[in-house]
Amino acid sequence: MKTNKNTYKIKLGIFVTIGIVILFVILFFIGSNQNLFSSKFEINTNFKNVSGLQIGGQVRFSGISVGTIEGISIINDSTVNVMASIDNDVKKFIKKDSKASIASEGVIGDKILTISQGSTKSPEVKDGATIKSFEPVEFDAILNSVKVTAENAEVITHELASLLSSVNNGEGTIGKLMNDEGMAEDLDKTMTNLRKSSKGLEENMEAAKHNFLLRGYFKNKEKEKEKLAKEKEKEAKEQAEKNKK
Repeated sequence: MKTNKNTYKIKLGIFVTIGIVILFVILFFIGSNQNLFSSKFEINTNFKNVSGLQIGGQVRFSGISVGTIEGISIINDSTVNVMASIDNDVKKFIKKDSKASIASEGVIGDKILTISQGSTKSPEVKDGATIKSFEPVEFDAILNSVKVTAENAEVITHELASLLSSVNNGEGTIGKLMNDEGMAEDLDKTMTNLRKSSKGLEENMEAAKHNFLLRGYFKNKEKEKEKLAKEKEKEAKEQAEKNKK
């Protein structure tokens, strides 16, 4: 009887010991994942909207998990404070001009806090300091923007289709111009007359140049052009000589 009791106690002791070991292993992995066993420092940042960020969420720097969200509190009606606990090993890499932003793990993943790299000349952030932030872009706002763009595109497409239909049916000024052969012929005649008038004007100007009353005027104009051309040529040569020197 005593032997059975001793065997039972031994088995119970072994079971309890294994349970304790498993518990410690689980705590170790959880602590390692949450960085509970390394020295920490705290930083704060403020947002107008934390977009679903939760306490216990990850903090990432350069794509690496460096801490966790320890607190989220409402300061006033337009400001929400986020307090993050970060590994002390990365403190020297986070600068005063680093900025915090809220991102998602994947398209619809959990919200995380990301910290950007600051400038190399800026001093490192101090424990408990507050850094600036970028406001997150709301997914609903993106969907609304896409919806408005799609609606506008639909309206434009409808208007273009109506316009092309009117043109094909000979409606409106453009439709009449494209489908009315008489109007097209009149337009062609008008262009022909304009070309003839332009040619006649050139002939009249050429005749005026040979008129003894206007000949002096045109000669003076030609002399002025030649003089201006010579001055420009002279300036170009002087500039070329200066560049050589």
